[in-house]
Amino acid sequence: MTVWTPSDDGYADLSSHGTFAQGAPHNTFARLRRDDPLSWTDWDGGAGFWSVTRHEDIVKLNGNFELMSSARGIRMEDQSYEEYLARRTFQETDPPEHMKTRVKVAKAFSKPVIAEFEDQIRELCDDILDPALEMGTLDATKEIARQLPMRMLGRILGTPDEDLPWLVEKGDALIANTDPDFTDHVLDKMETDAFRMMPFNSPAGAELYQYAKELMEHKTAQGDTDGILNMILQPGRDGNVISETEFRNFFCLLVAAGNDTTRYSIAAGIQALAHQPELLSQLQTGDHWDTAPDEIIRWATPALYFRRTATRDFEMHGKTVREGDKVLLWFSSANRDDAVFDDPFRVDPARTPNKHLSFGQGGPHVCLGMWLARLEVRVLFEELVKRIRKVEPAGPHQFLRSNFVGGIKSLPVTVTPA
Repeated sequence: MTVWTPSDDGYADLSSHGTFAQGAPHNTFARLRRDDPLSWTDWDGGAGFWSVTRHEDIVKLNGNFELMSSARGIRMEDQSYEEYLARRTFQETDPPEHMKTRVKVAKAFSKPVIAEFEDQIRELCDDILDPALEMGTLDATKEIARQLPMRMLGRILGTPDEDLPWLVEKGDALIANTDPDFTDHVLDKMETDAFRMMPFNSPAGAELYQYAKELMEHKTAQGDTDGILNMILQPGRDGNVISETEFRNFFCLLVAAGNDTTRYSIAAGIQALAHQPELLSQLQTGDHWDTAPDEIIRWATPALYFRRTATRDFEMHGKTVREGDKVLLWFSSANRDDAVFDDPFRVDPARTPNKHLSFGQGGPHVCLGMWLARLEVRVLFEELVKRIRKVEPAGPHQFLRSNFVGGIKSLPVTVTPA
């Protein structure tokens, strides 16, 4: 049994956020992989773009940062150089500049450091799951999937628990800035030029920056020098200190991406449990915890694509990509590529090898938080499956209106306790 079957007609408009409100258009991706693996899209909202949809091609291009630059933006939206400088994080830089910031924070997200959080994560799962499952019928995204990364965010950033709902609300307004359920400033439905110098072109960026500034002032006054925020403010090996703009944008990135990736992976995993009944018993054996988290994250693919910009002309599949062209690497397509994944619309907790691209593997921009995401997903599902006998849909699930972030924003389910 498959978890979910795409309903698009095979010719979906990839530039439209509305297209993805019904879930990723996998029939379109399948057609493109088969017939037009390097396809061009004209776009009313800006310059057109190339779409790369085959797993093999994406791996090759993603690893070639000299050809595929991140330093002109990672989303399909156009921006001036002035806007780019104001909004960018280290995601929007190329080596060697990229590594200057990355090395400042990489240790805090390394596998050994993240492993030390396991007991805290398990305690948080107990606190989240027990009251949520007592409801019987619930929105699993709201009551479970949203809760764990939000609370872990507080542990990582060193923020008071009472501030977390506000932080996550603002993070949603940033990264889901095309969905009216998450922001009043919908990117493609209103004039947002007033915020063009803010992260994600959103007023929430200014609010988050002010919060970060006040948080660090408070920490300094209290003599609190622990935590990742203090770490990135320290001089690097070359003596350089992160700028005020860079700090603002990195904080916004942590709040937005650090929450959404895991939330939507957990939601997708619960969706799979509800629609693929044998999955629950497979997980309950305890035999697949080394492989199941990556399979759940493959299935979710929270980052649908990342954009790169061609630094020179090159040929691919009989076509010429010109210097300056936008090239979108569709991870959501690669993760359903049946040339790589057997039965890709089935969640297989024992899948190995699992060459999914949800973390942007193969290039310098591999996800900084991948070890945390894997650990949170594993522990949450370890604790969930031992508490239940059944999960069933209690209504249709709803996807984000976004062609950049893929996620189930509402997931009504009924759970039967063990």
